[in-house]
Amino acid sequence: MADVNLITLTNPRSPASEAYRTLRTNLNFSSLSEPLHTLVVTSPAPEEGKSIALANLAVTLAQSGKKTIIVDCDLRRPRQHLIWGVEQSPGLTTMALENLDVPPLVDVGVENLRLLPSGPLPSYPADLLGSPRMDVIIERLRAEAEMVLFDAPPVIAVTDATLLAAKLDGVLLVLRAGGTRREHAEQAKELLERVNIRIVGAVLTNAETAQMGGYYAE
Repeated sequence: MADVNLITLTNPRSPASEAYRTLRTNLNFSSLSEPLHTLVVTSPAPEEGKSIALANLAVTLAQSGKKTIIVDCDLRRPRQHLIWGVEQSPGLTTMALENLDVPPLVDVGVENLRLLPSGPLPSYPADLLGSPRMDVIIERLRAEAEMVLFDAPPVIAVTDATLLAAKLDGVLLVLRAGGTRREHAEQAKELLERVNIRIVGAVLTNAETAQMGGYYAE
């Protein structure tokens, strides 16, 4: 059973759902000059709502007719299988360690949307995400969908998101209203820009409706 926080499914007419559709539109426009097929969604620190924001964005992309895949690359605290109410394994690590050619994608009950769960958690997540094998997996997934969204651990805590983002088209940062510290947001931005990673935008979660402006998520 899918998470009730999937507002784009439970209340598609809400302001939050409309904001996710606006985010989708803005991402589409941002990719006119630089194609955007693979995107990391991450946050500066834990508990900022990155996983649920990614899931809601994925729903809107799928609803627009784009074949979309969610990949749970948070190999430390995976959440996507919980959000969608599916099994954690087989998944990304299964594909990597067993050299599977076909991704073990899961149908989540939304047309045009599939999920690649994390799979069993590895001892050294950063090594797996930075490996040549991950390059092969990314290409397999690109061939399966028009947009592939990668859920990655927080930027400041570990190197996973940076290693992964270096292989992809860009990064979307998730910030939590009243939760994300300004210095953490600036530090995350600096860490990504230091290695020439394209930051395509930011999403503000936990914002009051009256604060809506730019991107808004709930």
